[in-house]
Amino acid sequence: GAQSSLMKDLINDHLEELDERNFKKLAKMLDVSIDDIVGAMKAMRELDPKPAIQFNPDEAHYITPDLYVVKMDNEYQVYLNDDDTPRLRINSYYKSILKNKGKEKNQEREYLENKFRSALWMIKSIEQRRQTMLKVGRSLCKFQREFLDKGLNYLKPLILKDVADDIEMHESTISRVTTNKYIYTTQGLFELKYFFHSSVGSYLGSDMSSVRVKEMIRVICKDEDQSKPYTDDQIVKLLQSKNVKIARRTVTKYRKDLKIPATSKRKRLFL
Repeated sequence: GAQSSLMKDLINDHLEELDERNFKKLAKMLDVSIDDIVGAMKAMRELDPKPAIQFNPDEAHYITPDLYVVKMDNEYQVYLNDDDTPRLRINSYYKSILKNKGKEKNQEREYLENKFRSALWMIKSIEQRRQTMLKVGRSLCKFQREFLDKGLNYLKPLILKDVADDIEMHESTISRVTTNKYIYTTQGLFELKYFFHSSVGSYLGSDMSSVRVKEMIRVICKDEDQSKPYTDDQIVKLLQSKNVKIARRTVTKYRKDLKIPATSKRKRLFL
């Protein structure tokens, strides 16, 4: 019908105006009423943008934590997850060959010895990496004790150097060992990298985590009046009222990180 034709015109030729919520301009361009535009918008919102996704054969991929955090006697203990880790060892057949000296040619024996040393090095390296990850997990629990006890609002700013200094290792080592590794805590499942983030000043003296500030911005935008969404300057003032010392450009950056549109694109007219 007429509404379907209008929806087609809007989608094909006027997505930019739709994104800007400029209904008055759209109505004039298409020679329809604002109510017609609003009705078409409501109908489009009920459409499925990915109608074939139900036929997607891909299965959900579940994350298996590499570390577990358990609270015991008011202390947090960190454990490696060994459930899916195979035990690596050298085949006893090749060990026995190397023990029987003199039966193989020098070239063959040298080849076996080199491979044996490489295998030992690999097994040792894997175990060393696991122990480093365990040390990092324990260090994170020490720095983020309040977060583990009370939740996101108590997450502290933390950088790689803090943990590197704590466990006496290089920052690059900490960066490598925390990539695509996960830890299961009393607050949920997190990538180890989640705990490393910058700080934001506070009028109370101590800095607060940028993750916490982003969450505050997300809640502010979620609870705002959709007919009068907050500008970034207004968000700055609201955060300042909560003792957060922050510049408007930082609010803009964090808002974009959260994929929250600008004020004009969050405004809901007539809907």
